[in-house]
Amino acid sequence: MLYYLGMHAMQTFSSLQVVHYVSFRAIMGLLTTFALSLLLGKRFIAFSAQTFQNTARPFTPENHQTKGSTPTMGGLFIIAMVLVNMLLWCDLGKPEVWILGFCLISFGGIGLLDDVSKVWYKKGISARLKFSLQLFCALFVTVGWIWLKNPSWVIYAPIFKGLVVPVGYLFIPWIILIIVGTSNAVNLTDGLDGLAIGALLINFVFFSGVAYVAGHAEFASYLHIAYTGCSEAVIIGAILIGASLGFYWFNAYPAEIFMGDVGSLALGAVLATLAVISRQEMLLAISGGLFVAEALSVILQIASVKLRKGKRIFKMAPLHHHFELMGWKESKVTVRFHIITLVLCLCGAICLKVR
Repeated sequence: MLYYLGMHAMQTFSSLQVVHYVSFRAIMGLLTTFALSLLLGKRFIAFSAQTFQNTARPFTPENHQTKGSTPTMGGLFIIAMVLVNMLLWCDLGKPEVWILGFCLISFGGIGLLDDVSKVWYKKGISARLKFSLQLFCALFVTVGWIWLKNPSWVIYAPIFKGLVVPVGYLFIPWIILIIVGTSNAVNLTDGLDGLAIGALLINFVFFSGVAYVAGHAEFASYLHIAYTGCSEAVIIGAILIGASLGFYWFNAYPAEIFMGDVGSLALGAVLATLAVISRQEMLLAISGGLFVAEALSVILQIASVKLRKGKRIFKMAPLHHHFELMGWKESKVTVRFHIITLVLCLCGAICLKVR
């Protein structure tokens, strides 16, 4: 809305031509999202405390069972802040806005269904139903992106200049795997105060930068990466940064509110989609290494218990609970995992440069 008002008024007030610049709208989107989050956050927490009573996850350390009184579904608040500011600052004629917006809403809807089921029936929806809905939504996002943007059906490898892998029709399941896998990995990471949102925040910063260079013809040519024309995704990335910062304010240890599956599934999926739109989804395995490790720890733990007659690799999975049971305080696990994520994102940036 402000984008269109500014574009219309710039004919009279030439100084308003700044709304044409991606950098200006990205910064303003970040700041307004963060400010609105701080302004309305306490009210949503009070509303959530009365409406969405949290229940502690059953397979968690004993000290987590006391968190059952902390309100949940903060992901609804994050999604609302992002959508409002997308309407304010984005050019709604760009396909990236609709692709990322649908991804956020659809995966948030799956998480909301699961969270509401937990609140009302003390049990979430079945894993089969949840996974099926994720596959359907990821397929819709993938087909919509291919239809609107007509990308080349190849995988761009990091580090090596000119290494492009044509995959044909396997491109569709590849993208679906990236989106669904990241969504679930972030959901598994969301087990400590501030852990998931902090790691997401760092990755949103990184991929907003990636989208900026991929959407700029000269920068893309200089770095020898695919030019995608996805500059509008930078603004959405900045808005996601502002929303993450605002939520982190209330979710940092000790958390006043949790994001719930409605937040973790949605933000994980939209992070993956941001990487896909930038055509640098392989970098997500590097920058999002924490999410990969958390998901692998669960897979390895389950496989070990089944194949080795109950023997475990970790004291508890996901990985953050293993370190808790080793004696690390919750805040120490969170800070150190965030440091690891920052280092991994820097490694991802190096992979872009060395091309």
